[in-house]
Amino acid sequence: MDLDIRKAVLNNLNNASFDDVTTTINDAINLGEEKTLPGLGVLFELLWNNASAEWKAECANQLVNYLN
Repeated sequence: MDLDIRKAVLNNLNNASFDDVTTTINDAINLGEEKTLPGLGVLFELLWNNASAEWKAECANQLVNYLN
């Protein structure tokens, strides 16, 4: 079975509202299940690929701070 997670996540959130997206993110985090991590990764990838260099630098710096 060949599952394209990117397509599935983007298809499930096609035309999603603000509430739909925030609920999806919060549910994925609050459930704490490993299977939700790829979906969050797809959403992060979408942000990253469409972000400015400044946002990417700030985001990476924040992640470094949280990890250390």
